[in-house]
Amino acid sequence: MGALTCRDLVAFLMDYLDHSLEPQQRAEFEAHLAACDECVAYLRRYEQTIRLGRAAFEDPDAAAEAHVPRRLVEAILAARRRTPDRSR
Repeated sequence: MGALTCRDLVAFLMDYLDHSLEPQQRAEFEAHLAACDECVAYLRRYEQTIRLGRAAFEDPDAAAEAHVPRRLVEAILAARRRTPDRSR
């Protein structure tokens, strides 16, 4: 794979989080993270987004909290309908 750019990192982000990168690829990914604070911040925000999205569906019949923008809830629900469940 060679030295990763920030754009490369984004392209391989899901594979990294799914632990499906080959050891050499993972090492290059982590080497980039070690040198790029912006990508570390991006990765943390991405992980937080995933956690929040999953938490939103723990009880799909529960009402959304008042401070959550309705458009955001609708976008999450629409994305969930389009995307197969990767946890199965």
